[in-house]
Amino acid sequence: MKIISIEAIPFAIPYVKPLRFASGEVHTASHVLVSVRTDDGIVGFAEAPARPFTYGETQESIVAAIETLFAPQITGMSVLDRESVHAVMDRTIGNPTAKSAVDMAIWDVIGKTLGQPVTALLGGFSDGMRVSHMLGFAEPAKMVAEAERMRDSYGITTFKVKVGRRPFGLDVAVCRALREDLGPDTELYVDGNRGWTPSESLRALNAMADLDLTLAEELCPADNVLGRKWLVERCPIPFVADESATNPGEVTRELLSGAANAVSIKTARTGFSHSQRVLFQCDGLGAEVVMGNQIDGQLGTLCTVTFGAAFQSTTRRAGELSNFLDMSDDLLADPLEIVDGRLAARQVPGIGIDIDPEKLAKYRLDVNN
Repeated sequence: MKIISIEAIPFAIPYVKPLRFASGEVHTASHVLVSVRTDDGIVGFAEAPARPFTYGETQESIVAAIETLFAPQITGMSVLDRESVHAVMDRTIGNPTAKSAVDMAIWDVIGKTLGQPVTALLGGFSDGMRVSHMLGFAEPAKMVAEAERMRDSYGITTFKVKVGRRPFGLDVAVCRALREDLGPDTELYVDGNRGWTPSESLRALNAMADLDLTLAEELCPADNVLGRKWLVERCPIPFVADESATNPGEVTRELLSGAANAVSIKTARTGFSHSQRVLFQCDGLGAEVVMGNQIDGQLGTLCTVTFGAAFQSTTRRAGELSNFLDMSDDLLADPLEIVDGRLAARQVPGIGIDIDPEKLAKYRLDVNN
């Protein structure tokens, strides 16, 4: 069970339509496929999405961190030495998605070695999750049409609405149009990606007070320390820390300082090992959690539902598991399917990732192409 190689393969797959939000927009899934191979021939996989506007990582930096820093130090270690692996990686500051992909690929190896699904090894609470769909910036009619399509085609009835535009009148109009069209049985929550000031955020929430929103995520920057705490004290619904809570220490800071009272868990940035720590912190402090989406492809989405289905706390809310539907293609040989608003965690050894070699050859960007 010793690691003999770690590979980082950059690839690019276009989106059918870009996802636009307050801190940026994404037109192409410029991600990195990470593989960990052991001396008994088992290979584990995971996906690292480059999000320079959120974490400062690029596709090139992820590949460099894994190939020049992590792989030389981790090769030769046992896949069971997860804490030692993290101790090695944590000598390097930052690089959350690179570290997380290595962590999840190692978990994939462990599951395959033991002949057990990773979701069972993590906790085994459920066989899947309800799905929430993220709606990016567009005119109200287009966002309503997308929500209707997701509801009618996949049974999705929970929507995360990207807001944070200035002035905020268009975002309020979008949320109102969605509520009027979808009715009271559809869950709506908003994500500002730090686009508003605290005072703008409160005005927008007051303007939407009759829409029965369930969460407000990162409406304003956490760096606005006093303003953020002022807003959270007045926010009538749970305020979710996302970009401001990218590791267990930041989660503690945001919750104990009063800058948030709920947390978005994203396996793309905390893997499985540190996502457990974040979840247990939230459980202990009584903070709600939601499984977030890093605009993942199917591979990353499968990792999210693998973790989210494993615990009771993470299944209470719908997970953000559907934005792979906006990609023109993917690397999985066995594509994911959302049925009746749910996505299943795969009950096979490991995570359930089977890479299509022809698709990988088509989309990879490195010199081996």
